[in-house]
Amino acid sequence: MPFARLASATTPTCHIGLGLAAVGRPGYINLGRDTDLPPDRTVTALSDRTHELLDAAYAQGVRYFDAARSYGRSEEFLADWLNARPDVDDIVVGSKWGYTYTAAWATDAEQHEVKDHSLQAYERQRAETDALLGDRLDLYQIHSVTPDSPALTDKDLHTRLAEAAAGGLTIGFSTSGPAQADAIRAALAVTVDGEPLFRTVQSTYNALDTSAAPALAEAHEAGLTVIVKEAMANGRLADPHAPDALKAVAAETGLGCDAVALALVLRQPWAGVVLSGAATVTQLASNLHAPVVDLDEDQLERLAALVEEPGAYWEQRGQLPWH
Repeated sequence: MPFARLASATTPTCHIGLGLAAVGRPGYINLGRDTDLPPDRTVTALSDRTHELLDAAYAQGVRYFDAARSYGRSEEFLADWLNARPDVDDIVVGSKWGYTYTAAWATDAEQHEVKDHSLQAYERQRAETDALLGDRLDLYQIHSVTPDSPALTDKDLHTRLAEAAAGGLTIGFSTSGPAQADAIRAALAVTVDGEPLFRTVQSTYNALDTSAAPALAEAHEAGLTVIVKEAMANGRLADPHAPDALKAVAAETGLGCDAVALALVLRQPWAGVVLSGAATVTQLASNLHAPVVDLDEDQLERLAALVEEPGAYWEQRGQLPWH
């Protein structure tokens, strides 16, 4: 299992990963992108920003890097960084298939990505990923599984994924939406020749939406590595957008709202890797203070009051504009 490399690491930040959703393409739904990224978001500018973040993350102990076919040119940017460092062999590289990027490097595209969980989509996107990342790829995940996803019932797809696993690739899935727990439990039941197919799960969990927690605990108990995405709720838990209660607790700790928000997730015993979605080196540095945040019971109770009903949380997420 590639994540054994993280288990044996000693740096306090080894269980924080860097996700490239925010910097692999010019448009995304994170708040604050108008100031986080340069006005001229050329391929070269975002490639340079991605490499700057990867350099800073690696230097500070981060060892998991997360891309996807639909994150614009994130795989390409990551591959270029890896190819320039052939001796770096202590990291875990993950990507995802199931969405196709369709925005053609525009921020105002009518549609930014198209979902397709078919076997044909897997084979096409696996070839595209292999052409870029090759044997540096450790983990390949189905992107945003929901309870009605055909990826949960397609036996031919399961067979092909099991073949990839037999070849040394770790197979996982990510989830989205208000029914994440149902999707996780359905995926845990998927087997090929009596063996569980999936070895990792990547789900949204944060101070505003904690609904996946029981299912993620079950996944952890079943032996899966749990990766947490959107721990910052697409910027809703960062300054200046953070709720007043989070700002107050952050002020008491002397650290940023982002560090406190990530610390809440790191506290969960089932959280194997928590993703930073930083778009600047300054944000990343602040994120990486999370392991030293110490929250008392009163602070935890105040933060627990921030939880929203899952349907309302995901409805608001769906209304976030692409910047």
